[in-house]
Amino acid sequence: MALISPKITTYDVPIAIVYILSYGGGLISGDRIDLEIDVEEKAVLLVLTQGSTKVFPARGPRQSDIRQPSSSATNTSEQATTTSPSYVTTQRLHTHIAPGGFLLLLPDPITCFAGASYSQTQTFIMKHGASLVLLDWYTSGRMSRGEAWAFQRYRSTNEVWVDYPATVENGKSRDRRRVARDALLLEEGDTALYPMKSRTLKDRMGTFACYATLHLLGPSVQKVIASIQREFETIRVFQQSKRDTLIWSYSSLEDGGGIVRVAGEETELVKVWLKRMLSSLESVIGSEAWSKAFL
Repeated sequence: MALISPKITTYDVPIAIVYILSYGGGLISGDRIDLEIDVEEKAVLLVLTQGSTKVFPARGPRQSDIRQPSSSATNTSEQATTTSPSYVTTQRLHTHIAPGGFLLLLPDPITCFAGASYSQTQTFIMKHGASLVLLDWYTSGRMSRGEAWAFQRYRSTNEVWVDYPATVENGKSRDRRRVARDALLLEEGDTALYPMKSRTLKDRMGTFACYATLHLLGPSVQKVIASIQREFETIRVFQQSKRDTLIWSYSSLEDGGGIVRVAGEETELVKVWLKRMLSSLESVIGSEAWSKAFL
């Protein structure tokens, strides 16, 4: 993995941009990426990728990944041969955002190839007064090669914590609160364990080929949230003969934050929708920085 920070030619807004790049065009089986980001007070950081993050097929488990039962094991579950997840491609991101800091994590979507096994965990610790735009999205795979929802496993967990001024609740001091936790697991069912559940992952995911979750928190995104709320309130549910090619929902978080969930039949539909809904960020981060997102 490499980090590249291009120069900003027009400093209408003080901001840093970082691209996260992977060597060889994607992530291979067994790759482990561990990244920490610190956004200092009143700093603004835009994190991007160059193209979708491709996850290649899992190559394991290898023989070395097999754990042999202990000779002292007495329980049958302990004696069972198990596999380690060392062949799974994993990414971990841990972020701290200081008061007045603003992090925009706007990568391209994750695309898992057929047979891929991928897991990511992203944790965000925000000081009160910090702001965050977190986009987590993924596609069905290489549809042009008939690989729609053909990966082995996709797991994603996002947690957002906010450090508030210390308060006392039930006699205990409490100053860090988890304001959001979003966990997702997609995998093919084990027909040996669940013989009645014959629907494949592709069947369960329906006609949509791209799903996105957008977390918005902090003072710098209130204009975006207000715009999304206004549009969401105009939605009316009624029976129609043709299915929508894109659907979305909005849920409020405490302290004025929000979560948006989007599903589209094509990745491009979701990308265009996200760029439109987040367009007011241009006035916050500057036109040059904004022009680099959602290319």
